[in-house]
Amino acid sequence: MIAIIDYGAGNLRSVEKALTAIGEESIVTRDRHEILNADKVILPGVGAFGDAMNSLKKYELDKVIHEVCDMDKPFLGICLGLQLLFEGSDESQGVEGLHVLDGQILRIPDKEGLKIPHIGWNSLDLQNNGRLFKGLSEHPYVYFVHSYYLKAADEAIVTATTEYSTHIHASVEKNNVFACQFHPEKSSTVGLSILKNFAGIGEA
Repeated sequence: MIAIIDYGAGNLRSVEKALTAIGEESIVTRDRHEILNADKVILPGVGAFGDAMNSLKKYELDKVIHEVCDMDKPFLGICLGLQLLFEGSDESQGVEGLHVLDGQILRIPDKEGLKIPHIGWNSLDLQNNGRLFKGLSEHPYVYFVHSYYLKAADEAIVTATTEYSTHIHASVEKNNVFACQFHPEKSSTVGLSILKNFAGIGEA
């Protein structure tokens, strides 16, 4: 069973639908026991960093997320869910992130001819043998919607990058914590393969 954390800031149904499409049972919940008892946990997210952190704290889900990560249970942050796992964001100055991982969320710099937010399909450059990308071609295309991007403190955790006005850390992996800036649930067959890889982590 995969728990999808409901904190009022997620594209929950599309994640749930994608998991159903690959034959995985899921539950949308903010209940601590349901989350801790799940085999794996997903933190989706769309919206503003500060509002999302406020919602997580309101439901005490910030503590639950730390518990899940301390248990080494497979955990996946998607889009804003990736950003929340880091220290803070240019979008909401002074708001502390979950700081499960080290790094900052920065605004995508303006560049002539490029629109912000970055909306659309980009290819990934894969590195560091990320388990989410097992079996995929070298430069898979995935779907992004974001105005802010990750600069991880440690390049060793970065498993995919992309270029859009700047060099973007598009996916990370550390122990059993995974995160994608892009939306696997909206990335067609490539995205479903990524979710399938996540669902298979830790299973014989």
